[in-house]
Amino acid sequence: MTEKKGPLAGIRVIEMEGIGPAPFCGMHLADLGADVILVERKVKGTDPGSTMPIGILKRGKRSIALDLKDADDKAILLDLVASADALIEGMRPGVMERLGLGPEVCHQRNPALVYGRITGWGQEGPLSQAAGHDINYVALSSAGWYAGPTSGVPLPPPAMVGDLGGGANYLTIGILTGIIQARATGKGDVVDAAIVDGAAHMMNLIFDLLPKGLMKQERGVSALDGAPWYGTYRCADGEHITVGSLEPKFYAELLQRLGLGNDPVFAKQFNQEDWPQQARKFAELFASEPCAHWCTLLEGTDACFAPVTSPESAMEHPHNKARGIFEDSKGYQQANPAPRFTASPAATAAAPPEHDEHRQEILDELGAAKRR
Repeated sequence: MTEKKGPLAGIRVIEMEGIGPAPFCGMHLADLGADVILVERKVKGTDPGSTMPIGILKRGKRSIALDLKDADDKAILLDLVASADALIEGMRPGVMERLGLGPEVCHQRNPALVYGRITGWGQEGPLSQAAGHDINYVALSSAGWYAGPTSGVPLPPPAMVGDLGGGANYLTIGILTGIIQARATGKGDVVDAAIVDGAAHMMNLIFDLLPKGLMKQERGVSALDGAPWYGTYRCADGEHITVGSLEPKFYAELLQRLGLGNDPVFAKQFNQEDWPQQARKFAELFASEPCAHWCTLLEGTDACFAPVTSPESAMEHPHNKARGIFEDSKGYQQANPAPRFTASPAATAAAPPEHDEHRQEILDELGAAKRR
């Protein structure tokens, strides 16, 4: 096994094959140095569709294919559990129990195991057995309420708020918290990471602003949801830019750089009666020049500005290039590991494994562990 680098080196996580937030959590842990062993389904015959295609979410992991209905393969999985700090699975509630691999069984083999479970609706509740996707969990949690202009329908960005923000990130936090606890007490735990829970939890910032009057229940009438100086505008070339000049000093700089400092229409930043006229003037002004013009004028200033980039153009932006945020050395675009650490930096984005690539290596390790 190649020695892992990063702050999580020495931690082993078993990931049950799935889609979406659970694999993202596994990727994130692998990015930061954990030894993530991906348990994939065995290929049936030569059907190429029997396994998930190689992709970014598999990067940095090791792969072993098992048939969990086979007694010998189930025994291998339980041996892996005995060697691990954590297990993550994203199946519907009850599936792992029916396979004879639920938390109770796994804790018999490894009392310190952190058993991480991620679902949309949670392990319990009236909707726990219902199918759903990111857009549904975000909707029910209220996290999708402000996603979109007043005149349009709410439409949150795909997978970001629910699957990744409220799901994978909360599972990652739960896994690491559980490992810290287990190392202190010797006792593992079960992490119930429901996407609807996490998405609702992220709304606490908004819930904090509501009673203060800084956000309102109505869409499109608040500082972060409708103010002309906190929004997106179309440029002459069809590209878009954003301004987020929330604080008065940043608002003043935006006006000064746009030559609007003495325009009476913009004199009262928080007067909502002036917002429609301010929005019209901003829209007309930004539409008069291409995006590059506004980047030259505003980017890097305290006007709180950024162009709206596509995945392709984001790679070429000077700031992103300077920080090495993206890379495409493997023939496809991906974002490099985050966050960054000074004392124990993580390795750069690793290649994903072939299906069942590390089977013999993992079995040899398990055999050596039994002999010790």
